[in-house]
Amino acid sequence: MPYQLVFTETYLRRALRFLKRHPQLKAQYAKTLALLELNPHHPSLRLHALSGRLQGMHSVSINLSYRITLELLIQDGQIIPIHVGDHDAVY
Repeated sequence: MPYQLVFTETYLRRALRFLKRHPQLKAQYAKTLALLELNPHHPSLRLHALSGRLQGMHSVSINLSYRITLELLIQDGQIIPIHVGDHDAVY
C-alpha cells in the first residue's frame, strides 16, 4: 500500500534550513522520504514510536545521527513529517 507524505509549511521551512546546513545529506534525505512513502516499515528507516512529551509521534532515521519525527496516520495512509534534525534537535 503506498502512503502519501503531507508536508506542512512549517516542516518545509525546517527541511530547507536543515538542508542548507547539511547539503551533504540531500541524497540521503531524499532517499529516506522516498522509502518512507513506499514502505514506512522498511527496516533501514528504523521506525519507532516515541514516548514522553512526543508520545503519539514516530521517528525514522536518515542516518545514525539525523532523524525525522512524524505523525503516522496509517488509517488514512498519510504520513506528516514534523521535524528534521540531529537527535538532540528533534527530541
